[in-house]
Amino acid sequence: MTALARMSPERFFADRFDVTPAAMERLLGGSLAGRVDDADLYLEYRVNEELVLEENVVKKASRHVSQGAGVRAQADVRTGYAHTDDISLPNLEEAARQARAIADASSRSGVVAVAGRGRPHDLYTLPEPPIVTDLARKLDLLRKVDAAAREADPRVRQVIATLASEEVVMLIATASGWTVGDVRPLTRLSVTVIAEEGTRREIGAYGGGGRVPFDFFLEEQRWKRFAGEAARQAVLKLRAVDAPAATMTVVLGPGWPGILLHEAVGHGLEGDFNRKGVSAFAGRLGQKVASELVTVVDDGTMPNRRGSLNVDDEGTPTGRTVLIERGVLTGYMQDRLNARLMGMPPTGNGRRESYAHPPLPRMTNTFMLAGEDDPADILRSVRSGLYAVAFGGGQVDITSGKFVFSASEAYLIEDGRITAPVKGATLIGNGPDALTRVTRVGRDLALDEGIGTCGKDGQSVPVGVGLPTIRIDGMTVGGTQV
Repeated sequence: MTALARMSPERFFADRFDVTPAAMERLLGGSLAGRVDDADLYLEYRVNEELVLEENVVKKASRHVSQGAGVRAQADVRTGYAHTDDISLPNLEEAARQARAIADASSRSGVVAVAGRGRPHDLYTLPEPPIVTDLARKLDLLRKVDAAAREADPRVRQVIATLASEEVVMLIATASGWTVGDVRPLTRLSVTVIAEEGTRREIGAYGGGGRVPFDFFLEEQRWKRFAGEAARQAVLKLRAVDAPAATMTVVLGPGWPGILLHEAVGHGLEGDFNRKGVSAFAGRLGQKVASELVTVVDDGTMPNRRGSLNVDDEGTPTGRTVLIERGVLTGYMQDRLNARLMGMPPTGNGRRESYAHPPLPRMTNTFMLAGEDDPADILRSVRSGLYAVAFGGGQVDITSGKFVFSASEAYLIEDGRITAPVKGATLIGNGPDALTRVTRVGRDLALDEGIGTCGKDGQSVPVGVGLPTIRIDGMTVGGTQV
């Protein structure tokens, strides 16, 4: 049982941060008084734990505790942000003065470090947060994962199993007079497998998690499926052929391939890029930007999902925002600053990596809604093409929408059948253009297992992605086939 479950929320947050309502009123009302449009105080206490088992030996066992505060002042388009790891009142007042000075006087936003209402959702209340689960149970799980991956195939030579957990306690107070707190659990089990055959060596990886208890990995032996999938991917690549390079029909599988949607399209729908006019979607609200088969949603209210939040990092309740509906651009993801400047409501997408970072408009769980097609029929409709079911790294230019993504698991499609696995396939295109080329959408929408981490402006936050099986015509595929 968490500390929050044993006492009132007001008492819990007051005890955790030792900052009284009177002190917060003095800080926001006094130190930030002046020529600012908005101001807030963000307090954070964080515990991170990571356990790594490599070659059945514990190679890493770490636990890190941190706390701090960030004070933000906004004046017109400028943001002043100061943060400190010392949450005593004098230091918080100094941080507030620094933030106001930046917002008042600077021609641009800046961040400096200073030395030395009830929650509207209840998406992840757990009987026991994963951070407090007995260490012996966690190590036992990692050893089971190691054994299962090795048993999956004799060609498996090396296994790395990682269990990472955290709990974040946050409290936000605003100059307008309201406060909100949240306690956020998060955990992820990751498995990396190296397989060898002759002189060939390949890597497979799999995992999952979310805002879930430790026992999530034990349900239906989920851990065993993760281990088996990592081993399967590594062994599969041992017989993969070089990918062809051509313009062809590409079918994306359900679930994790939604990362392409996240990167190639999602970032372009965040409020700051559109307010500044640098997104390929800027100024296009109400216009057709995709095939009428495409509806894209960002939803931070899905229980226990990795990207979900009771409130965002500005205290705004998360929501379900329809971004593209039947091909028409209908909305952007907004934090408070960009919503105010664009004359739109905030959508609960203000997110930050920690107290040392100002919030930015960011995605939560972003996915395309299901269509009506049978996934098998979609594959049968392709005479020659590529079937991509997992992706690794990629690059996106927000302004142009151009992207390059590497497929970590892909297959040739020949006469409507999935045939040889391929290696070295990259998808090259333009996000908005690719959406107009979607010609079939399956009824098999799936969300990823809970592994996504999104980077933006040097900040990383946990996210979720999802996709049904979709067919995209005329996509450029880069390959290694000579």
